[in-house]
Order: sequence, then C-alpha cells, then structure tokens
Amino acid sequence: MWNRREVLGAGAAAVAVATSSDAGAAIPAERIEIDPTRDSGALDHIWSRCAGADRASATLRENLRHDLERFHRETGLERLRFHGIFNDDLGVWPGGLNGRDPNFQNVDAVYDGLLDRGVDPFVELSFMPKKLAGGTTKLNFTYDANISPPASAADWGAFVQTFVRHLVDRYGAQRVRQWYFEVWNEPNLNWFWGGTQAQYLAMFKASSAAIKSIDRDIRVGGPATAGVGWIPDFLAYCDREGAPVDFVSTHIYAGDAQKEIFGEANKYPPSQVIPAAVAQVRAQIDATRFKGTELWLSEWSSDSPAMIATVINQCLPHCHAMSQWAISNVLEEVNFPNFTLKEGDGGWGMLAQRNIPRPAFNTYKLLHRLGHRRVIASGPVLASRTERGLAALIWNLAEVQQPSGLPGGSSIRKVTGSAKMFDVAIRGGKPGQPVKVSYVDQERGSPLPAWRKLGSPQYPTRDQVDQIRRSAELPAPETHRLGRAGTLTLALPAEGVALIET
Repeated sequence: MWNRREVLGAGAAAVAVATSSDAGAAIPAERIEIDPTRDSGALDHIWSRCAGADRASATLRENLRHDLERFHRETGLERLRFHGIFNDDLGVWPGGLNGRDPNFQNVDAVYDGLLDRGVDPFVELSFMPKKLAGGTTKLNFTYDANISPPASAADWGAFVQTFVRHLVDRYGAQRVRQWYFEVWNEPNLNWFWGGTQAQYLAMFKASSAAIKSIDRDIRVGGPATAGVGWIPDFLAYCDREGAPVDFVSTHIYAGDAQKEIFGEANKYPPSQVIPAAVAQVRAQIDATRFKGTELWLSEWSSDSPAMIATVINQCLPHCHAMSQWAISNVLEEVNFPNFTLKEGDGGWGMLAQRNIPRPAFNTYKLLHRLGHRRVIASGPVLASRTERGLAALIWNLAEVQQPSGLPGGSSIRKVTGSAKMFDVAIRGGKPGQPVKVSYVDQERGSPLPAWRKLGSPQYPTRDQVDQIRRSAELPAPETHRLGRAGTLTLALPAEGVALIET
C-alpha cells in the first residue's frame, strides 16, 4: 500500500506546508478516463499567447533576455507584456533639453530584443512621459514612473499616433497588426493611475482613435484593470462614445478580495477564484454589443503546478489568452531582489534568478507538449491528440493560498491537500503498451530540494547555482506499461502534475 510519505519523498519534510491529511494515511484512488478516438474540438493554447515581465528597460538586460530566450524556446511563448514603454528611464520624452520631439531609440532596442528572440511585444501604453504629464504623481515602486493623466488628451493622442506610425514604419504594417495595444495598467488602482475613471476613459478614447488613424487593423483594448474591475463601465463608455475595442483585458489573482469581485467574502477556494472571475467577465462582455470580443487575462499567477493546470482548463471556454505574471525573477517593482531563491515567494517569477527553472515553468513546458486537438476525457485531465499519439496532462489539485498581486507576503505556503493514486483508463490501449510519463511537483522539476540541501544560501556560489539549476530541470520521462485493461496507475503528491504521452 502506497502512503503519502512514500509518494512525496523524504525531501518534502523540509517544506513549510500545512496539509489536511496525516502523512501515513492511505492514498485514495481517483479514476480518469480518456478516449483518444473521440475528438472534442480544437485545443487552443491560450496559455502560450503571452506572459508578463517587469518593465521595458529591464528587457535590455542580459539576464532577462536569457530568461526570455528560454521561455520562448521551451514553452512556445508568443508575446511578452511589460510596463513602462514610455517611462522616462527610456528617454522617450522627458522634456527639458531633450527637444520638442519624442526619442524612440531605446524603444526600438526593447522591441528589437524581443523580436530577435522570436517573441512579439504585447504593447502596454504606459506610463506618462514628463513632457505630457498633467501632474507629478509617481508610482511608488523602484522605477519612479509618472502615473498622472495627460495634461491634454488630444496631445496624448497625437503622441500615440506618432508612436504607432513609427512602429509601422520600422516593423511594417503586417507585423504590427499581429500586436495588441493595451491602454495603461490597472487604472482602477491609485498605485498605477493618478486620475479618475473618467480621465482614463477619455485617454482610452484618444488612444484608440490615434491607433486606428494609422491602421484600422491594429488591435487596441483595455481597461487592464485589477480585480476584473470597471468592465461594464468601460464597455458602456466605448459603446456610447464609439471608441473602438478589439479586445477586453483585465487581471485577477487568487488572493484578490472576493467581496469586491463577487459581492461575498470567501465565496470560492483559491483554485476557483480566477475561473469564476473570468466567467463573470465573459458574461459581462457578452451582455453588450461587444459579445464575442476577445478576452485577454493579461495578468494572473500561481506557483502551484496543479492549480495552473486546473485554472487554465476552466478558463479555456472564456479566454482568448492568459498571461501569467511573470516569466522571470528579474522583477524590481517593489525592490531589487536580494536572493536567488526564497521560500514561499508566490511564484515571481517562473524562472528564478540565474535562469533557474521552477515548478511553474516546468508545468508550462508540459503544457507546450499538448496537441492542438482535444479528445474526450473525464476527471482532472486535459487530453489531446498529437502527431505521435496521445498527450494528456493530469493533476492532483490542492488548495494553495496565493498572494494578490504583490510577492513576498509570507514564507509559509499553506497547502490543503493530500497525495492520491490515479487509475487512468485509456480507451484502445493495449496491455503492455509503453507510455512515457513526465512529472512536476514541489520536489521534481523544482530547485528547492537541492537549494535546501546546500543550506538555503542567499547568494549561492557559481558552482552551487549550476548545481541547483541542473537539479531543477524537468526530469526525463519515465516509461510505464499499460495494464490488462489499458489502464495506468500513477501516484501524485498534492499539487503534482503528470504528462502521459503515447
């Protein structure tokens, strides 16, 4: 009889975790059924369309570019979203002696760096150049961005028009039409927007008009709000004012205040907050003339492999794209990280310092190996058909407390869940047929066990970094054989995922 301690491995005892079951309890079995012969439609890889990163100027750094290269190569990432393309630290238009015209040299270097690595930008129009600012309100983060509304919406619109014309001239209209232009970041939070809702909406209207004046086929959207806020107000305004909207974007984190989102505190467990909020926004959009408009979840996050899998699976019917925050721990919003790894830092980012993979990154690697045709399956599984055969991701969901937008709140990961056995029945599977199984959990595909074994160093030596990085790589798949009835029995610890491939 398997027990939880045997499945988790002795290294799990070092993790600061609260669980709902005794370590020696018998593992319950759960049945999963997969029918590779029955197609259920396209499997849209909404998870690979975009991911987040820190700010524009940080993408010029060698370490973030290395992380981006790896994320694109190993997970199929298509676009990168980040703040501050108009920050004064890029010298776009600080005013004073800089002259009367904007300077896009560093903007070009940012976008060239992405394109050289096979990734398109998801263009967030932020923050306010000093030359255009109607005030001096600053973002109280390390990069000191101006978050004031423009002194003149018309002047802002003219600037956006100049910016987009420059992009079309440099990269070509056909390429820029593949990009998405999102107006600002989280304007419903006074951290990020120093004006009113009415001022944001006026700025959105000026922005969308400016973009469409260059090319009607370039896509513009918003409101990029925190906590799925403002969606009905935003759509009603755009309808009334005739402001073009090609996509709706918003953000939600599992730790966000549920009373503000759903009207009731603690209505959902952590794993259900994001899917419920996304379904709510989808319904809000579809109740207007904008029905069917693409929904981009341009920020969300989880550091739990099984939670990532279940959130994506439940958001598939509602989202065009999901952009997890963030690809890299080259992330300096709140401070400059003074650690290579840290217990319980909420998943920022999926690649730790020094290009070290974490379980979330390795989960995306497994997701990337799914095919583009979904097949009928029941249970905690996302099953697909590939050119080679079947690829099915299964997971053992645990409820893991997640932060709301800012990392580092606690060093304790509060986990409610237990190890489980899964009886996976594959229709048409032959007894003795070999299948490959790849695992990711908090022990496998994780840097933490090796890091802890080294004494949890804040500043690992170069040799230690190499050792930790190697230990964190996605383990090679194990070969199993199907049983008499075409079944496969697998054990997964709480939070664990496994990819089955035939």
